[in-house]
Amino acid sequence: MADSNPFADPLRFERQVPECAIVIFGANGDLTKRKLIPALYRLAYERRLPATVSILGTSRTPLNDDEFRSKMHDSVKQFLEDSPFDEERWDGFAKGLYYVAGDLSDPALYSSIKDKLTALGRTNVLYYLSTQPSYYGEVVERLGAVGLGRSTAEGWQRVVVEKPFGHDLKSARELNERIHRVFDEADVYRIDHYLGKETVQNILAFRFGNGIFEPLWNRRYINHVQITAAESIGVEGRGAYYQEAGAVRDMIQNHLLQVMATIAMEPPAEYEPDAVRDERAKLLRSIRILSPEEVPLYAVAGQYGGFRHEPGVDPATQAPTYAAATFYIDNWRWAGIPFYIRSGKRLPKRTTEIAIQYNTAPHALFTPDAGGVTMRPNLLILRIQPEEGISLRFLSKQPGSGMRLRPVSMDFNYGSSFGERSPTAYETLLEDALTGDATLYTRQDMVEASWRVVSPILEDWANRKFEFPNYEPGTWGPAAADEMLARQAHVWRNS
Repeated sequence: MADSNPFADPLRFERQVPECAIVIFGANGDLTKRKLIPALYRLAYERRLPATVSILGTSRTPLNDDEFRSKMHDSVKQFLEDSPFDEERWDGFAKGLYYVAGDLSDPALYSSIKDKLTALGRTNVLYYLSTQPSYYGEVVERLGAVGLGRSTAEGWQRVVVEKPFGHDLKSARELNERIHRVFDEADVYRIDHYLGKETVQNILAFRFGNGIFEPLWNRRYINHVQITAAESIGVEGRGAYYQEAGAVRDMIQNHLLQVMATIAMEPPAEYEPDAVRDERAKLLRSIRILSPEEVPLYAVAGQYGGFRHEPGVDPATQAPTYAAATFYIDNWRWAGIPFYIRSGKRLPKRTTEIAIQYNTAPHALFTPDAGGVTMRPNLLILRIQPEEGISLRFLSKQPGSGMRLRPVSMDFNYGSSFGERSPTAYETLLEDALTGDATLYTRQDMVEASWRVVSPILEDWANRKFEFPNYEPGTWGPAAADEMLARQAHVWRNS
């Protein structure tokens, strides 16, 4: 099995993407313009895509091929991250861009797509669902109705499904059933762009590639873990969507529970897609499900002042723009250790990080009286964004006479350490899907396990009247979130 693992190859990025077509549903939307086409152009720029790759966009907007190419040209120039834009390279890339206009509910659209793929001679096809989630099941079923969607000996057919995958556990299961009538599970790629971030992938390298950390990665040495995803902006014109989704569905059910699973999973027997995903799935199934009586103690909802005045938002909405929860993992490694997760809008700054706090030294050899400083526990901080890196805090003797201690940090910064551009999450994940590597994608059992974890919280909040708003923009959320940690004698890390 090791030989089949692309990550075991030191030249991972030399993997060859086969001749193929990429069909993007919702090609006139923001995700396509801001992320997908810029990522595909960058892959082509670095020669990670075959020169003959075909990209077929579709949406209701009437465009011809040249008009679509022109729109994507402007989008790539505007949204390309940390990369040069080369007009000559673009011209070669743009030759493979095509467009078919049509309504997603019109069977004729899918016949046109099939005819175009046949004319292009493409049997390997990646379908990317960048549409409203309510269309996911219908698009897949209509692909199946025209004979597309099932891999054959002549070529593979895969589908990438954007989040949210369902609105709750019941709808996620129903969507799975609809997709599986057309695509095998092995060909379903549920994308979570957080897992494509270099710093999230680096968690596995940090834990399992070094001999000094894994022995300390357990309940004997770790006191608690905090996972924070904070945004300084509001809903930015997405009020109608956010009113429906809320902070738990938008961030915790998918992104942050996957980060938690990566932090807390057991070592896989080998670095192979199914082995890694098996361990993530086992961890998600090990998270203790809150009882209805526990939800008010272990979950906090918040809404910032002014959210109800955002465009498209009901003035009486109870949708949370902030959510915090305490989770426990019922296994031998983590029994009794709290994992605190929070996510919110209009907080003081934009940051995503994992803070792992270790137990204090078992014997206070250096007391505050003798050292003049309050003893602070060791803290390991994994920064996902915006400053990607790792920081380890420990105590050190201050220069001078006497034993006076002060906290210091050892810092690793991705940009300065490697001195090269990191691929965006969508570059990584698109290349993985095209080469058939599902390591960084979520699986059906993982999606269902994460919905089971948040279901009691969603059910409780749906039936509770909150006194919203309960935090001011620019603060770290409602006071109840601080009180939740204070009951365990812990405090949020807000620096």
